[in-house]
Amino acid sequence: SITIPNSISIIPIYFLSGCSSLTSISIPSSITRIEDNAFKDCTSLKSISIPNSVTRLGSGVFTYCISLASVTIPNSVTYIDQLAFSECRSLKSISIPNSVSEIAIHTFNGCSSLTSVSIPNSVTRIGYYAFSNCSSLTTISIPKSVTFIGNQTFSGCKNLENVYCYAENVPGTGTDVFKDAFI
Repeated sequence: SITIPNSISIIPIYFLSGCSSLTSISIPSSITRIEDNAFKDCTSLKSISIPNSVTRLGSGVFTYCISLASVTIPNSVTYIDQLAFSECRSLKSISIPNSVSEIAIHTFNGCSSLTSVSIPNSVTRIGYYAFSNCSSLTTISIPKSVTFIGNQTFSGCKNLENVYCYAENVPGTGTDVFKDAFI
């Protein structure tokens, strides 16, 4: 268990990356940004609550946190960078805050236990491979605000049965958006 002191405002790149026995982190409200790969490969980390002071989650920030089952992302977060939760294989649900306008590339790639995703109406773009290989995902609702869905965004989502798109105009898409999704 780690408690980050209040004297720190930015969690730097690779801060605790690779701390495989780390199970919990207490992040103070003094933190405004969590930089790239800060907690990458913290394979025993089970849950994280991000304080309301954080505005940005860096690239790969929780990549390969394979035990991470629960994440709370506050509305203060306006940007979640690429690969942020990639290969978080125990993550079961995610609620993207309505302060986020884009789901970056590979953000939830390989989250094989993910069954529930809440995408708010603030999101306009879903990047390529954003939800690829989320093999437990059965239903996805794409809000009316989405104007673009990238290449292979839902590829490998083998159990995806229902896709609801509420857009008034069909969003632009890349290639193979649902490749190997069997819908």
